[in-house]
Amino acid sequence: MASALAAKMGFNSLLRKQAKNFSVRICTMESDMEFNCEVKLKGKELFDLVCRALGLRETWFFGLQYNVKDTVAWLKMEKRVLDQEIPKEEPITFQFLAKFYPENAEEELVQDITQHLFFLQVKKKILDEEIHCPPEASVLLASYAVHAKYGDYDPGIHKPGFLAEEELLPKRVINLYQMTPEMWEERITACYAQHRGRTRDEAEMEYLKIAQDLDMYGVNYFLIRNKKGTDLLLGVDALGLHIYDLDNKLTPKCSFPWNEIRNISYSDKEFTIKPLDKKANVFKFNSSRLRVNKLILQLCIGNHDLFMRRRRVDSLEVQQMKAQAREEHARKQVERQRLQREKQMREEAERARNELERRLMHLQDEAQMANDALLRSEQTADLLAEKAQIAEEEAKLLAEKAAEAETEMQRIKVTAIRGQEERRLIEQKMIQAEMLALQMAEESERRAKEAEHLKQDLQEARESERRAKHKLLEIMSKDVYVVREICSNVSTPRENLSFEFKDTDMKRLSMEIEKEKVEYMEKSKHLQEQLNELKTEIESLKLKERETPLDIIHNQNAEQGTSKHSNFKKVPNSRHGAQILLCLPFIIRL
Repeated sequence: MASALAAKMGFNSLLRKQAKNFSVRICTMESDMEFNCEVKLKGKELFDLVCRALGLRETWFFGLQYNVKDTVAWLKMEKRVLDQEIPKEEPITFQFLAKFYPENAEEELVQDITQHLFFLQVKKKILDEEIHCPPEASVLLASYAVHAKYGDYDPGIHKPGFLAEEELLPKRVINLYQMTPEMWEERITACYAQHRGRTRDEAEMEYLKIAQDLDMYGVNYFLIRNKKGTDLLLGVDALGLHIYDLDNKLTPKCSFPWNEIRNISYSDKEFTIKPLDKKANVFKFNSSRLRVNKLILQLCIGNHDLFMRRRRVDSLEVQQMKAQAREEHARKQVERQRLQREKQMREEAERARNELERRLMHLQDEAQMANDALLRSEQTADLLAEKAQIAEEEAKLLAEKAAEAETEMQRIKVTAIRGQEERRLIEQKMIQAEMLALQMAEESERRAKEAEHLKQDLQEARESERRAKHKLLEIMSKDVYVVREICSNVSTPRENLSFEFKDTDMKRLSMEIEKEKVEYMEKSKHLQEQLNELKTEIESLKLKERETPLDIIHNQNAEQGTSKHSNFKKVPNSRHGAQILLCLPFIIRL
């Protein structure tokens, strides 16, 4: 079986030698890239090709990682790609990852793309629990990750449930508390709402500034054994070498800063760390696998080189990059201020327009009410006119009846001579007729008065109609004025949107940048207060029985005020200490 496998590998090697090209897939934290490469391509050429595709200039932090059996390895720059122990299938897959971490992300990371790649990688390590993160810090980091993705918080857009599909917290933190997803989202959103005004790059940098203080940040762990045969963990990071117990990756037993190491020698499977102080004990350890030894050696050399490089004067390339970054930052600040002013002016114009529209609607309502009143007045006038006509007709009818009664009375008087009895009857009829005539006369007079009163009501209704028409004309003239005012107010902001930035804007921007430096300590104090407040809020919901060993160790360290940096003396990181550190006789011996 072994011979068959060797024959297959030999056949693949032969095919690869005969081929002119081979395909490579590069997996970054955001997307994948594929390249068709020549057989003679070296690792440095492939790495430069990827960096150019990403627009990355701070290449010294990164490398191409691949899996070899049960461990990982980094592509060597000086050797051909196909001459290294890479997977034999095509396309050959590499992970483009950060190999070395900065001591201070805010000072060292210049390009936005560099910062973004570090942000994505550190966030993934925290969510995958490769870096231990306390619960309160996890919530704050999640709020900055949300801000980097969604921008400023807007309650009209970011409604409850908008984070339901997002992976923001390590599962260990979620299981440690009796809290529903809605409760976690509420706390993350409360922190997220406080970050208003930051850009995506600023939110990512705030994330890295918090993450770089975590004990496991930037540390590569390796299983080793000391000369007594005790199994330990070796941690390699930007500050030096750390020795840990197997069950405690947070607090090292001892540490060796790069500026206190005289040399590291490697022979066969044994490493020897010799401190700068010749009276100090030499630490020896070994690892069981050659690949792991090579990886430890690479990380030691690379981290020490960057440690020394940080304490020298920046190279011309780095100075140029920082100058460009400052110019770009200043340009973005000016552009951001311009956009904020335009946004403020648009909001003010929108508010003015809404106010004028509200006034217009109010006047339109008043005009509608006046129109309705006019319509009711016209209807009342028509009704009164109709009643007056009916009263006049009734008065005429009563007058005719009175005339008929008078004629009847005259006829009765003429026939009164016919007899005494008839006279008596006629007298009675005359009395009755007179009474009826009197009643009819009174009724006629009353109807005439009622008709006169109705005529007066008709005149008053017509006068009300005239006043309502006059008021309607006034309101209509006001509507025209308001519409003209709306048009003038809406068009005015557009005329004012164009303006120029003078030198005073740049001077003011420089003063603001200086002010930010002065406020750094206050921000750090505010950050610690914010973390303590978050911890207090959720402490009562913690399930103590679900705490992991690392959680218990972290709580003990927090109470005692210890961390992975506790074993370190103050390491100078300024240019003033460069000459001293450059004289350190650090040697890597094979």
